[in-house]
Amino acid sequence: MTAFGLFLLSMWGFGQEMPATHTQMIARAAWGARPSTLIEHFNGPAPYVIIHHSYMPSACYTTSDCIKAMRSMQDYHQLQRGWNDIGYSFAIGGDGMIYVGRGFNVIGAHAPKYNDKSVGICMIGDWRTELPPPQMLQAAKSLIQFGVAKGYIHPKFKLLGHRQVRDTECPGSRLFEEISTWPHFVLDPNGADNEIAK
Repeated sequence: MTAFGLFLLSMWGFGQEMPATHTQMIARAAWGARPSTLIEHFNGPAPYVIIHHSYMPSACYTTSDCIKAMRSMQDYHQLQRGWNDIGYSFAIGGDGMIYVGRGFNVIGAHAPKYNDKSVGICMIGDWRTELPPPQMLQAAKSLIQFGVAKGYIHPKFKLLGHRQVRDTECPGSRLFEEISTWPHFVLDPNGADNEIAK
């Protein structure tokens, strides 16, 4: 972790570790992110958390492999799709680490119509038939709890799978089945109980 990376994290209100869970957050500088071509913020707290899987790259289980996966995703999103940056707010590796993508309260490119009001969390790998390992699931839950505690995510946020807002398999059937058991999951993102998302 570089001093600059730690400085940026401290500015965002979190450090190298999240104290309640000891889950490490890997700053952009630490995974070798290319600079964003445009950073657009939205007012928080975010009313939605949207779960994704990368499909490709495949699951990574060491920090070095997860760093390669992050760079691969950013290359694809920026260089091939022409986006400002990697599309996701954060990504979770099989090493149990949280990798900073665009970060909190930055407009993403992961879910049309929701990019300016959500936190997009990508679970690196293909989770159509297999469940991500426990350390990945716990890291995602910890990140959400942290976002709520710091005011980045609304306490009454709605949890969704990517497939609920776009015609896609993402985040994979097995992972979708899992997140449907988590607190704040809603089947209908436009339901009557969605008063905070107006």
